[in-house]
Amino acid sequence: MATTASTATAKPAEQQTEVRRAQNPVLKRLKRYAPLFIMIIPGVIYLFINNYLPMLGLIIAFKDVNFAKGILASDWIGFKNFEYLFKTEDAWIITRNTLLYNISFIILNLIIAVGIAILLNEVKKKVAARFYQSIVLIPYLISMVIVGYLVLAMLSGETGFINKQILPLFGIDPISWYSEPKYWPVILVIVNVWKNVGYLCIIYLAAIIGIDPEYYEAATIDGAGKWRQITQITIPLIAPVITIMTLLQIGRIFYSDFGLFYQVPLNTGELLSTTNVVDTYVYRALINLGDIGMSSAAGLYQSVVGFVLVLLSNYIVSKRNRDNALF
Repeated sequence: MATTASTATAKPAEQQTEVRRAQNPVLKRLKRYAPLFIMIIPGVIYLFINNYLPMLGLIIAFKDVNFAKGILASDWIGFKNFEYLFKTEDAWIITRNTLLYNISFIILNLIIAVGIAILLNEVKKKVAARFYQSIVLIPYLISMVIVGYLVLAMLSGETGFINKQILPLFGIDPISWYSEPKYWPVILVIVNVWKNVGYLCIIYLAAIIGIDPEYYEAATIDGAGKWRQITQITIPLIAPVITIMTLLQIGRIFYSDFGLFYQVPLNTGELLSTTNVVDTYVYRALINLGDIGMSSAAGLYQSVVGFVLVLLSNYIVSKRNRDNALF
């Protein structure tokens, strides 16, 4: 009798546990999406190994690395690596160049990419549209090393196309482009726009194609022209995509395209006043001095500043329009 009573008591307890599990939304969700959670495990492991585990190397920025002792046993030196980075004579030049170039890249690439995307969207023949899209995207797929030699073919003092074919038409003497720093801010901006605008253009074109055609049909019935349709329909509806892409670029405003600033000017010393940025400066310092601690400090500085800028920019955007914010 006692055994029967205890068994009867245990069954309601088990039933209550099952009821609790059934009522627990977290357990129900885990059980329902268990296959999906299992599928993402390899991706999570990859991200941890490839993206998060290497972050332990940030300690290098605060150490005087001695490979004989090992990284962990090397002496801590606090912020001395950062002091070396910012107390050099070139600190102002590389910071100025990095910021001004990236700001101009963000603005010009945005305007030109959106403009080209709108024009491509007006091409109704599929074959022609695909051809133009391919032509626009090709520069993005070209290695920066090749781009550097293409620029050399255009600007070479002896055989350059501009010096030999273009300037004589206007009665201008050949220019020694690789010894005149004043021309390179314009040259680098043009090269960057030519190479990267196609990638952004395809993204914005995809956003434009996703707009419901009924908006344009209604606007046409109301008598709105193309310009008004662009300003009142197209741009407002792709504004979230524009905001996201801009925020991502702002996050890398202290990073530079190393190939653009190193390969295209051919690492010419006479041009450093206008072509030297944080990335190329750190690379040259690492090659000449072998100071891995200072290089790590520069990378950490770039990451922290970019992270803060993304948070600040996203906060400003969210205050104006929550739907356009990145998070």
